[in-house]
Amino acid sequence: MRGPTGATTALITPFKDGKLDEETYEKLIIRQIDNNIDAVCPVGTTGESATLNTQEHKLCIEIAVATCKGTNTKVLAGAGSNATSEAVDIARHAEACGADAIFSVSPYYNKPSQEGLYQHYKAIANSVNIPVMLYNVPGRTGVDILPETVFRLFDNLPNIYGIKEATGSIERTIDLLSNRADLALLCGDDAIDYPVLTNGGAGITSVTANLLPDLKSGLVHTALKGEFKKSKAINDMLYPINKVMFCESNPIPIKAAMYIAGLVPTLEYRLPLVPPCSENMKKIEQIMSKYEIKGF
Repeated sequence: MRGPTGATTALITPFKDGKLDEETYEKLIIRQIDNNIDAVCPVGTTGESATLNTQEHKLCIEIAVATCKGTNTKVLAGAGSNATSEAVDIARHAEACGADAIFSVSPYYNKPSQEGLYQHYKAIANSVNIPVMLYNVPGRTGVDILPETVFRLFDNLPNIYGIKEATGSIERTIDLLSNRADLALLCGDDAIDYPVLTNGGAGITSVTANLLPDLKSGLVHTALKGEFKKSKAINDMLYPINKVMFCESNPIPIKAAMYIAGLVPTLEYRLPLVPPCSENMKKIEQIMSKYEIKGF
């Protein structure tokens, strides 16, 4: 059972007066569709999922599904939590409202053992019939889904089809794909999209694609067609913007960039996140001036 691959975008969540800005969220998703993104990923860590309440989390998935209906863009919905029961509840909701697949970040803060991770993902996968993607980002969660656990989950649970890998390690990509060639591995680190794709990656899940979906979709689609020189040229060109998007904790810089570009009407975060310092704001604006950013 295979879920969405290719160029996927880790959507930001826009707020207005402290509440989810539903109108802007829909417009942002339509912009992704118009720029050839294969799948949108609502309420991942870039979407500030840790500070959304359950009702807001579910509403983001519903909006994404409704907006993508009848298009070629799929919905790979975030269904992660450090409480397995909450992750299961969100996964079931995503399936019920029509998401094409879910991805689920490893439980943060708890620091479960590898057996705990296995049981956590087994419970999520067994709770739904749609495809499930693991999401490994140890720099944010404090726990690493080791290759042996990935293999065990992939071998034993038919609807676990892949992993969003955000360790930043090319060696990890090679380890996973040399042992399980059918595993769909999506790169979760913008700067190394091209090398991951050339080593067998099935796609990307990008932060920068919020701002530049046309370039990110082009990077992926050329690589998957074997047009590696074109893909590398795009990856190289994007390096400065990819780098500045992580000058502070994600999604602080990308939301600031979207505001500077006029793609979101307000610059709002959920505490404890706050806007970037003035020095980084200037740096983001300076780097952005080198790119042509498509509007709505």
